[in-house]
Amino acid sequence: MPDSRGRGPWSRSGFSLVELLAVLAIIGFLVAVAAPASVGFYRNTQERQAIRETMQVLASARERAMTGAQIVDVRVYPQQKRIETDRGTYRYPDSVSLVGRGSRELNEEQAAVIRFYPDGSSSGGGVDIQRSAGAVTHVDVDWLLGRISQSRDAGSS
Repeated sequence: MPDSRGRGPWSRSGFSLVELLAVLAIIGFLVAVAAPASVGFYRNTQERQAIRETMQVLASARERAMTGAQIVDVRVYPQQKRIETDRGTYRYPDSVSLVGRGSRELNEEQAAVIRFYPDGSSSGGGVDIQRSAGAVTHVDVDWLLGRISQSRDAGSS
């Protein structure tokens, strides 16, 4: 006997196979669109972190030189994508390229050396970080006051 909606005893409510396939197609499309964007977002986050970490390593080295009344060196190894102090090493993500700028008298074979002195001054130099999008961030160390600053060149993005 039909129910109040006009359906027979074997009728069930639910989704048809066509409706389920349409929903799966929409979900697949959304994943295909969102996945590349999330990879780009992750890479961009890593690159920004690399700039922040560079600023922190240099500022920390300057602070240690001043408070400890000692000379502190920071070595930048562009080929190995790392920056190093007596306190440890920071490795850069593969998505960035480095150029180290240090004092010619202090530089080593594969490393640019930036030296901080107890009076707060430095040998000068910096680190240029090129991001995958083409933008270059210059992290500069002033030789007279040892101040650390950053500036950007527009890239191809």
